[in-house]
Amino acid sequence: MDLTLNPRYEAFRDELRAFLKTHGHRSAFARTAERPDAAALAWQHLLLEHGYAGRTVPRDYGGHGAAPDVMESYLITEEFARAGVAPPLGNQGISMLVPTLLELGTEAQRREWIGPTLRGEVVWCQGYSEPGAGSDLASLQTRATEDGADFVINGQKIWTSTAHVADMIFCLVRTEPGAAKHAGISYLLFSMKMPGIEVRPLKTMTGHAEFNEVFFTDVRVPQHQIVGQRGEGWKVANATLKYERGSLGNPNLTTQRYQELVTLMQTETVDGSRLIDQPVLRDRLMRLQGQVLAQKCHGLRLLTAAAKGEDPGLAALVVKLQGCELRHQLAALAIDALGEVGLLMPGSAHLRAQGLWQERYMFDLGLIIGGGTAQIQKNIIAERGLDMPREPRLA
Repeated sequence: MDLTLNPRYEAFRDELRAFLKTHGHRSAFARTAERPDAAALAWQHLLLEHGYAGRTVPRDYGGHGAAPDVMESYLITEEFARAGVAPPLGNQGISMLVPTLLELGTEAQRREWIGPTLRGEVVWCQGYSEPGAGSDLASLQTRATEDGADFVINGQKIWTSTAHVADMIFCLVRTEPGAAKHAGISYLLFSMKMPGIEVRPLKTMTGHAEFNEVFFTDVRVPQHQIVGQRGEGWKVANATLKYERGSLGNPNLTTQRYQELVTLMQTETVDGSRLIDQPVLRDRLMRLQGQVLAQKCHGLRLLTAAAKGEDPGLAALVVKLQGCELRHQLAALAIDALGEVGLLMPGSAHLRAQGLWQERYMFDLGLIIGGGTAQIQKNIIAERGLDMPREPRLA
């Protein structure tokens, strides 16, 4: 892979740097468990206007309409990380639903939902996992029965991120209960404000309620709000899972986290000595640097495959496992390096970065489980990527 910049890309990088120098002070990070605030929305709108968000999404759907370009994508993410500014919004609607609709949605669905989702005006949640259908998602039992032009939905979802603040949900339901478990599933879009929906937040060890239980009681959804064909939701669901795993293992976020860790270790001291000057901590940091660089190069490999319209195969399957575990290791080093300060709770006068590293350590540990556990990811890599024998199935 040749990363040498020709004059066109040099000019593009200069354009990026000029934009970030002029507007970088307006950047605003958005918490994933909350609705974007006014500052985050304004930043997203500015990025869309200049083509640094939604860059390859067609203009008809609210994007910039640029052709896929590996080097442009690389430069955008690299320069944003270098400047330490907030990247474009990357919530479930933007990272998971928008590419799913571009791939499998109808023209009407693309025009209705992609633009407002990219602008952060519509917040989505994902209705996949159930109490009895987590790792074995195809065992889901939430059902949708036909009643005239509507489906009537009854059932329960769990671990539903952002459901407590979401406007809409993309949800898997069983429409043909007599079909095999991977068949008979449909993928529906509907409002979280519909009568019959109850949301109960689930507080995690971070102290926040990022996840929720969601209960559906006779919720009426028009049948035309289905993505793909009735009973073929498993195909659509797997498309969304593909994009979810890519977003959870985002190498650009990992690179930015690594830079923040380096800054922490360069500025924090113990007995007058910088943390980064302690051989044991510096050795751990350098080992992580190698993994971060490997993930970054792997991300470029995937960008190249996407630009060429190629199936990356095994390369795509390792992203979620690698990314989530690596980010947790970065947070673990920050906690260890801070010593007793790394154990402080919110409210302490000596807390660093408002306790961000403590929160990341706990939340990133959860992401090793969420979105498909590490064990499930290893099975997928082995069976689908390495063509190893499938795990024995219980009768």
